[in-house]
Amino acid sequence: MPHNIREDDNIKFLIEAILELRSLDEGYDFFEDLCTMTELKSMSQRLVVAKMLRDKRVYSEIVKDTGASTATISRVNRSLIYGCNGYEEIFNRLAKKSEE
Repeated sequence: MPHNIREDDNIKFLIEAILELRSLDEGYDFFEDLCTMTELKSMSQRLVVAKMLRDKRVYSEIVKDTGASTATISRVNRSLIYGCNGYEEIFNRLAKKSEE
């Protein structure tokens, strides 16, 4: 299996499929078919944790509000600091969209 996410054809296929979603309902249907509820909750929790970290919330608040472990919070924080700016790009787009 490739070490670089961009070299994995299966991941590329998944991302291309996600980019074809055209509505919230399509998103719900697709992810309900694709993922278990546990997987969805885990991914959504990490996204919320990232938003809270970006908003300068402290670990104890994040644990209390999300139920995420400190290990998860730390992992997400590393992604925010050293990652590919994926979270930041999405948060900026969502903020812009809510302003419209």
